Order: sequence, then structure tokens, then C-alpha cells
Amino acid sequence: MPSEQLSRRRLLQSAGLAAAAGTLAPVAARGEVAARPARPAFGLGLVTYNIAKDWDLATTLRICSAVGIEAVELRTTHRHGVEPDLSPAQRAEVRRQFEDAGVVCWGCGTTCEFHSPDPAVVRSQIETCLRFIELTRDIGGRGVKVRPNGLPKEVPAEQTLAQIGDALRECGAAAAEAGVEIWLEVHGAETSQPEHCRTMMERCGHPAVGLTWNSNGTDVRDGSVAAAFEMLAPWIRSCHINDLYRDAAGGYPYRELFRLLRETGYDRYTLIEVGRTPPDEASGEELLRYYRALWLELNRV
Repeated sequence: MPSEQLSRRRLLQSAGLAAAAGTLAPVAARGEVAARPARPAFGLGLVTYNIAKDWDLATTLRICSAVGIEAVELRTTHRHGVEPDLSPAQRAEVRRQFEDAGVVCWGCGTTCEFHSPDPAVVRSQIETCLRFIELTRDIGGRGVKVRPNGLPKEVPAEQTLAQIGDALRECGAAAAEAGVEIWLEVHGAETSQPEHCRTMMERCGHPAVGLTWNSNGTDVRDGSVAAAFEMLAPWIRSCHINDLYRDAAGGYPYRELFRLLRETGYDRYTLIEVGRTPPDEASGEELLRYYRALWLELNRV
């Protein structure tokens, strides 16, 4: 392998997975045969942010198909170019590419947000979301991810949470008509608090609107995500996961999260959203192979 490319060992280190490799060692060290990890009811997907942000759609689908990544959420502004300005013919071509690759088009990951104290800004964000709803329908996607992104200091928090819930209800009505869903990402410095997300969802009250669990530090209390998960479980429709090695390193409890997902019958996708960009496509593919292996291990019953 050329010196400028990452070796397997260096890739594990750069991806932060080396700490987790020890979870596979004890059985082998005893000379025993490790059981094949059970395949959970939910699948493994990929958010193009950040691993695939520089890959075009064909490359993304080729690598996902080769590695065993089952679904893709297309984050807006990335090189894949799947945006609301696509023509009907271009949208049909995107749909065809997903179908030919055997990869599920999970939907569009937007930056639409509805927390601004300026009504004109909120209206503009809603209109953008409506355009993504149409795009998602046309490309065969399942949902549109939106996000809260903070609580403005100029107004009471309760007012902003209600405003977001109302905007979600309007977007949810349009999504239901189009046959897709809206997923509010558990996101933002203050708005990622599970209690705030519950308030927004209760205010919204539309069956086509759910949550994207985002594997945030704010989920964890006394080393567990059980309380936050129980609070938000009725609305979880999608799930982002990030650096799985943190479970092995004593950080985010992914084993517990995956167990809770299994126990509640979650049968959609956990989507890789890692905050690093590999130096090239080959390194990205190898990273995803290791990631999938670790995901299977952490799902072992």
C-alpha cells in the first residue's frame, strides 16, 4: 500500500476505533469461536455529513452497496447535489440510481430551522422545507430532517418551543399529503435537551412528524440514556449515531441505546454521522467497513 494511504492499523487509530478493538479480543484469546452477532431489526445507514460530503451520488451509492450500508440520508449542500432545484428528469434519475444500487433513499437532511424571533425568517424556512418535501417525494425518500438550533434570548423559551411546534405541524401536514414524514433532529445547544424536544413534539401533535435521535451528550444522565429515551421514544422515527468507539471508551452508551431500540421494536435505520472526512474514497470505504463491524458487535445480544 502506498505510504500516503492509511494502513488498517492507522485507519483504526484515526477513526478512534482502536479502543473498541479490545471488545473482540477476549473470546479469541481463549481460543473459543465467537458467535456471529445477531442482526437487529433496524439497519445501518449513512448521513453524507461528513464522511461522504465530498463524494458524488454515484460514488456514495457504490461504496454503500459494497460495504453493506443499507440507506442514505442526503445532507444538503454536499457534493451529491440532490437539492430542490433539480428538474423532474434529474429527480427521476436520482431515484433510479438508488434503486439500481439497492440502497434505500432515506431522505433529505436539511438545515431548516424554525426558532428565529423574526416571523419572516420562519416563513422562509417553512417554504424551504416544503420544497424539500416535494424533492423527497420525487426521489423516493422517506422523510425530511429539520432541526431546532437554539433558543433566542429575546423571547421566552416557552414561546420559541411553541413556535417550532406550530411550524412543524404545518410542515407535517404537507409531508403527509406528499406521503413522507418530517423528522425533528434532537439538536442545538439548548434545544437538544430531551424535555424541550418533548415539548415541541407535544405542541406539534401531527402523526407525520417525529424525531431523529441524535446521540448527544445531553441524552446521558448518570451514564445512561434510558430516561431520555423513555421520554422521547413515542416520536423516534430516525436515529443518528456517531463515534461508536466512545461506548468502548466509557463514553456514549451505544450498547444500551441499541438494546432500547430493539426492545421498543424500532425497525428503521441508525445512520452514521461521524464528524470527520477521510482523505480519499478508499480510506472512507475502509472506515465504513470497520464501522459496520463494530456496529454489529455493539448490537450483539
